Amino acid sequence: LGMIGFSYASVPLYRAFCQATGYGGAVGKAHNIEAKLKAREEQPNPTLDEKCAKREIRVWFSSDVADDMPWSFKPTQDYVTVHPGESTLAFFTAHNRSDRAITGVSTYNVVPDKAAYYFNKVQCFCFEEQRLRGGEVVDMPVFFYLDPELVDDHNCRNVHDITLSYTFFKVDEDEAGSEPASSSSSSSSGVKLHGPAGLAGSVPAAGVAAGVMPTAAVHAQ
Repeated sequence: LGMIGFSYASVPLYRAFCQATGYGGAVGKAHNIEAKLKAREEQPNPTLDEKCAKREIRVWFSSDVADDMPWSFKPTQDYVTVHPGESTLAFFTAHNRSDRAITGVSTYNVVPDKAAYYFNKVQCFCFEEQRLRGGEVVDMPVFFYLDPELVDDHNCRNVHDITLSYTFFKVDEDEAGSEPASSSSSSSSGVKLHGPAGLAGSVPAAGVAAGVMPTAAVHAQ
């Protein structure tokens, strides 16, 4: 699998993403991490920045679904390589393999524990119900920030890999499985986010650097 991800180290780009997605839970997290980014801009620490620039960490992605969940759910990249102090965007792809609308909710975990303290994740889809129509495929983004203070933690001196894991569970609700799949491509789920297919060739590097955010995309089966 190819690696797809973007790293941001500025407040405007971070805010642009959060405003563009509008996902539940993003606002509160955004303010916390935005404050950290702003503080680094206003009070730069050259020594810490130099350490961060020299330290690369691979963030691996893992995914699973509950036994009764008729979805497939996979990361669109095996891992991304980041520097502490960067915020990074990655994607997971969910596919409702049934012919009925299904609502799911995910939980997540970060290991190793000693590095999890420095791992800040915007809850773009975690703990929020996501409803997919029968056969629908969507790309779900996750935005995370790795605190630069990790490089000064003696306990993390040998941490070169971090794993972010998600598990999707089926939500038991009367209406979730009662709606048959629609043959119309105009219907869409509550998740309407741009995914890797839209990234390829459509948003040049210059556009990303300028703060241009990708458009939404839902894959039809």
